[in-house]
Amino acid sequence: MRIGKIQSDVLNAGPILLDGGAMFGVVPRVLWEKKMPPDGQNRISMSMNVLLVRAGGKNLLVDTGAGNKEDDKFRRLYGLSAPSLLPGLGALGLRPEDIHLVVNTHLHFDHAGGNTLRKLDGGLIPAFPNAQYLVQRKEFEDAMAAHERNRASYFPENFLPLADSGQMRFLDGETEILPGIRAYPLPGHTLGMQGLFIESEGERALYLADCAPTSHHIPIPWVMAYDLYPVTTLETKKRVLPQAAREGWTLFFEHDPRVQAARIEESRPFAYTVHPVDL
Repeated sequence: MRIGKIQSDVLNAGPILLDGGAMFGVVPRVLWEKKMPPDGQNRISMSMNVLLVRAGGKNLLVDTGAGNKEDDKFRRLYGLSAPSLLPGLGALGLRPEDIHLVVNTHLHFDHAGGNTLRKLDGGLIPAFPNAQYLVQRKEFEDAMAAHERNRASYFPENFLPLADSGQMRFLDGETEILPGIRAYPLPGHTLGMQGLFIESEGERALYLADCAPTSHHIPIPWVMAYDLYPVTTLETKKRVLPQAAREGWTLFFEHDPRVQAARIEESRPFAYTVHPVDL
């Protein structure tokens, strides 16, 4: 789809299964299971929807999915199949070498795992050799100082090789990346998480990352237990969503297997109706 003059395409980097209770936090199961039924292990089926933005002669990729570096046990646990990001790019006539910028919303494995590839000799190389990888400095610092609460989500092999090679560029807050395209801080899931904001010819869009991973997370209290700072997530949603509704932003959902993009309508303060957008 186009946001004004800017072409934006959602690519599926593959499926992922995550615990339904963790995905919906304090929301009772009797409510969330009607929207996303769990399997026998209480996991709900989701997607890893990454965004390809083409503007000003540049190809920009937002997040890279889980990649394929992990072992079979890990892949079974999270329901990961063969990554589909590179075939998706190929269907649009693009090679990994054609990507100029990769924006990592944050550095959890299901968002940054496709940043790097493992060679047959065990070495790691950038999956997008000509790209700069953009991440908030705060996010990188927290990933490097991971603790018991978040260590299971940060895998150094997904980002350290890029920092060592000089391909990783650190941002500090809201930053223009290309004309009409900027990094947009969305703290809460992690303090350094960012989305991508697009504005062209009066049209606006926001890639929400894990601020609202699915369209079912639009209600203000529907916040993940995975969020390190859930009250901050709540405040971020209260800041962002009214403006998105008022100005008709297109919202991209990173983990929704059915609704990849939507606009929202505010029916009363902080209560929203979701209107899916055809891509």
